[in-house]
Order: sequence, then C-alpha cells, then structure tokens
Amino acid sequence: MKDGRNIIIAALLVAVLTMSIGYAAFATTLNINGNAEITGTWDVKITGIEATKTTGDADGGEPTFTNTSAKFDAELTKPGDSVVYTITVQNNGSIDATLTTFQLTPQVDGSEAINYEYTEPEKNLTAGSSTTFTVTVTYDSSVTEMPDVLTRSATGIVEYSQAE
Repeated sequence: MKDGRNIIIAALLVAVLTMSIGYAAFATTLNINGNAEITGTWDVKITGIEATKTTGDADGGEPTFTNTSAKFDAELTKPGDSVVYTITVQNNGSIDATLTTFQLTPQVDGSEAINYEYTEPEKNLTAGSSTTFTVTVTYDSSVTEMPDVLTRSATGIVEYSQAE
C-alpha cells in the first residue's frame, strides 16, 4: 500500500506540475498602447470686400477687411444714391462650417434717410469653398429736404460654427 500511495503522490505532483506549466503557457499579459491626433483645421474668415456697384453720385470709398471684420464708408450725395458692397467669406480649413448667426443692425439714432439692405451668405460652407453676400447702403429717394442727422452706421455679425 505504501508503494501505491507513493505512486498516487507522484502522479499528483506530476499533474500539479503539468497544470502549472499549462497555466504559465496560457497566461499572457497584453499591453495596448495608442495615440490619437486631430488633423482637422478651422479657418473660416473674410477674404475680401469691395464696392461692386454705385448709383448716382455715390462713392464707395476704400473698404477694408481683416480675417474677422469688414469696414466701409459710403458717401451718399443726394436722394437715390446707393453703394453695394460685396463681402467674401472663405473656408480655408478642412472642417465644414454652418452659418449660425447673421444680422445687420443699423444705428438707432442715425439718419433715417440712410437705409441698409443685405443678402445672407450661404448657410453651408464646405471645406475649401467660399460664399459672398452684399450690403447695400441707400440714401432714401423719397427724402425732400436735408435731414438734421447726416450719418448712420450699422453693425453686422456673421458667425459660422462647425457643421454637424
């Protein structure tokens, strides 16, 4: 019986040793490493403004612009004079843009003889594309006498955000 017990103990030792080697062979630590990089670029800006049409004796002056603003000074001499300014917005980035805000607000206490009208730019501005819109400044043709206030400014906002 002692020999049988020794055989059983030896068999159990061999089984435990085999199981230990098997576990070591099938137990592996896996390491996962990664890196992510954003390569998109956002570059929506004003790239031009020009007086594209004048009516009567109007003078469109020399409008100026930066990446984020455009400025003009129209000189209107008599009723019916007008200047049309064309403003260009370019998407030089790689991310599509959507128009979220567009408004042009004339000065409340300025001359009511000066009117502003505008067209809106395109709502969707895909990467690499451009859009234009116009602002028209007009000396009201129904005015029959010189107004007391001779100027009226306007403030405009054009805001684009990332397209969904």
